[in-house]
Amino acid sequence: MKRRIGLIAVLQENNTFHPNLTQLAHFQRDLLIEGPEVLKGFTRSQHEMGGFIESLAEDPTVETVGVFAARAEPYGTIDATCWDELMQRLDSALDRYGPYDGMLVAPHGANVAENARDADGHWLGRLRNRLGSKIPIVGTLDLHANVSVDMVDATDALIGYRTNPHLDQKECGELAGNVLLKTLHGKCAPVQTLVQLPLCPNIERQATSEPHCEALARIARGIEKSHPAMISVSCLYGFPYADVTEMGASVISVANGDRDLAYRCGHEMADYWWSIREQFSGQLISINEAIDFARQRLKSSPGKPVGLLGMGDNVGGGGPGDATAIMHAWLNDNRNRDLAILSVITDPEAVCFANQAGRGGRIRMVIGGKLNPSIHGEPIEDSYLVQSLSDGKFREDGVTHGGYKDFDQGATAVLIGSRGQTIFATTYRVGPMSLQQLLSQDIDPLNFSAIVIKGVHAPVAAYAPVCSQLIRVNTKGITSADPWHFEYEHRRIPLFPFERD
Repeated sequence: MKRRIGLIAVLQENNTFHPNLTQLAHFQRDLLIEGPEVLKGFTRSQHEMGGFIESLAEDPTVETVGVFAARAEPYGTIDATCWDELMQRLDSALDRYGPYDGMLVAPHGANVAENARDADGHWLGRLRNRLGSKIPIVGTLDLHANVSVDMVDATDALIGYRTNPHLDQKECGELAGNVLLKTLHGKCAPVQTLVQLPLCPNIERQATSEPHCEALARIARGIEKSHPAMISVSCLYGFPYADVTEMGASVISVANGDRDLAYRCGHEMADYWWSIREQFSGQLISINEAIDFARQRLKSSPGKPVGLLGMGDNVGGGGPGDATAIMHAWLNDNRNRDLAILSVITDPEAVCFANQAGRGGRIRMVIGGKLNPSIHGEPIEDSYLVQSLSDGKFREDGVTHGGYKDFDQGATAVLIGSRGQTIFATTYRVGPMSLQQLLSQDIDPLNFSAIVIKGVHAPVAAYAPVCSQLIRVNTKGITSADPWHFEYEHRRIPLFPFERD
């Protein structure tokens, strides 16, 4: 009889500084499936769940069982009623599709609910209690996981992504799947240790292609190769927009049967990271400085736009997607009068007005700046030509951040303003992880001098090929890169850079 391996994913980043709560409708809009639909939804995807499926498919002695998958765009804290409903659905799915000989899990690592501050530790702990201590549970974590002791105690092995933008999710899932298979076949007995560093790496310094992050990864790979019993060393950067005690950097080391080795390697990695902590302090550029840099770049490299990454409205961190501060500054600079600029703005009301005007119609309205104008920027008022209207669905077949392939931003309108601005207005927030977001609407990014991109690192894989330079801009907002912008109540103390000693 084949051994049955279950697959579970609960995926969201929860920004506790967002004024609104995540409701069940947010998951229903994105992904809330169980049973065979889980396998159908992730087969051949670049997501870690796709990696799980492919690794298990190579072993004829096991049966892959889809159990439960819930995913929502980053937003505010999960509503208590919503979390209870998700847990009830998970329990029901576990009953319906069991029994299990092993479990592969994909917690994000930055889930926060009203009634479960360590939401990932909560659901993983429930799973462990249901399955008992003898059934192995192996999983993956987002690079931005805030890792708790409960998360580690509930699992046999957790393996984090290594890249940001997250381009190795499938590879990470395959590694986790192989660890579970070796465990089931008696070839591996994974044990893991957690080191929580007193360090909060600035979001602006988390591009893994940059030298300080490359050095971190190089040391981690060296430690993995230092002993044949080592399985993985994961450096988790943390999610700074979740005000929880586990917020911050951590290291998880996994070894085959040797807990002392895992402990030593984890601390060796953490010691090195701590020794270069200053390199993870933010290097912040103001809006005006960024525009000056952009103008210089346009002179030296004409033909490609400059990407202005608005870090204060990072959709991938829970930002509202409607910030206008960079656009206002660009339009108010007379030097940019003849330079076209593009911005994607989530504004369902503007989309509705555009649909009423119809393709080719012209309408005067305000766009963006709806959540908190005093922080994210005032709405942009102008007379707009409705260039195109669509259902906003698009597909990404390449390897980009997030590992997703099908996107739905709801009804969408491309609007041309009178001052050289093109507004790509959407009904739902979708992170700028795929260039198909623009290309699907017949928008050529090369027709613009500047593109406002609502992200920090996630957009790099998509936009670097078409931009002459990507500039991370220190804008205000609920995803600001300035750590002193937030008032934390639950973070651990001490935590660098807040406490520098």
